[in-house]
Amino acid sequence: MKAQRSEQDQTVAGDASGRLGAAADTDCIVVGGGPAGLVCGLVLARLGVRVTVVEKHDDFLRDFRGDTIHPSTQDLLAELGLLDEFLTLPHADMPRVRLRWNDEEFVLADFSRLPTRRRAISFMPQWEFLDLIARAGEREPTFTLLRSTEAIDVLRAGEQIVGVRTRSSAGEETLRARLVIAADGRDSTVRDAAGLHPRRLATAMDVLWFRVPKADAESLPFGQASAGLLIAIDRGEYFQVANAITAGTWVPSEGAVSALRGRVGRTSPQLRERMERVGLEDVRLLRVRLERLRAWYAPGMLCIGDAAHAMSPAGGVGINLAIQDAVAAARILGPGLRTGAPTVAQLRRVQRRRAWPAAVIQWIQLRIQPVLLADRPDSRPPLPLRLVARFPAFAHVPGRIIGMGIRPEHVDAEARRRVRRQ
Repeated sequence: MKAQRSEQDQTVAGDASGRLGAAADTDCIVVGGGPAGLVCGLVLARLGVRVTVVEKHDDFLRDFRGDTIHPSTQDLLAELGLLDEFLTLPHADMPRVRLRWNDEEFVLADFSRLPTRRRAISFMPQWEFLDLIARAGEREPTFTLLRSTEAIDVLRAGEQIVGVRTRSSAGEETLRARLVIAADGRDSTVRDAAGLHPRRLATAMDVLWFRVPKADAESLPFGQASAGLLIAIDRGEYFQVANAITAGTWVPSEGAVSALRGRVGRTSPQLRERMERVGLEDVRLLRVRLERLRAWYAPGMLCIGDAAHAMSPAGGVGINLAIQDAVAAARILGPGLRTGAPTVAQLRRVQRRRAWPAAVIQWIQLRIQPVLLADRPDSRPPLPLRLVARFPAFAHVPGRIIGMGIRPEHVDAEARRRVRRQ
């Protein structure tokens, strides 16, 4: 280990500029300032770990991102002492997920019996949530957030990953650390640079995102189905709408937009006229990918969140899973990171804890995709919906899976004590 550390020092010594200061030599580098990356960085800092989060953008103001904050995530916020501040930010609560199939309305998921502090999913613009976590992190003396800084490669000392190379307005620089955590999403640059490549699972769905103007005091069901699933998120002055389509069928053209207007009008007649204002330039395509790594780690590096297991947006559970990955990784690896680099066995322990919950959710998502894509305006609702209508208690099962996840995580007791001391 001493020889390895010496080689690391020789590899990157003197490369970092004064702009980075102490951040250039740290215990842990987290690449990606999304929900998983910032939560992981915050919890590690609460454990006294020197952590640097690298985020390629200057701010978090990007639209068409997931903005569901689940009951189990709100429990984590409470454990971090942030729930009260969270609740002061703009948000809307949903205690039940409802779906309208033609003229019938069903409760898909009921959160009213969850053993959590709050029994509702909260919808909050993701930039508000990320700013909350970033502010909390910046109150910690061992936390550094580098904005407008892109990780472009990993640094190696033999087989060990010992840091990352970054690019910013200051040029290319290097950061070194005992551990690199890749939380930079399904197109992770550092994961690819480390030679880790995900296995693609079968997927049949893409999602089109767009905005529709909202009339005063108007409401829409959260979910509507018949000509493909339609999700409407109330943003105050407009609805942010998603339409599920068969994978690979979107070819940008006026004809494609006309077909989109027709699907939306059949599913939600009250939006039919306003869809005429939606043009080709207003539509954003999300290519859904279901994939996961066989190994989430390499010596000196760990992948979490979408970098380890890209999820479908079905159920909005991807953020919840990613944050749970982050908390588990910080709890398992944090204490040792203060004194040395984690072993491969310790990195493997994180994967063993978190891989099977992700696999179970992906299995469920694969099997519900045909229902989400159904274009049958005159058909009966699928059997699962009819069963929930007949036996309402069934809605508590998906409520638990969506609201809490398969394996909820909790913040380390040491991090909670630090909150109380503050």
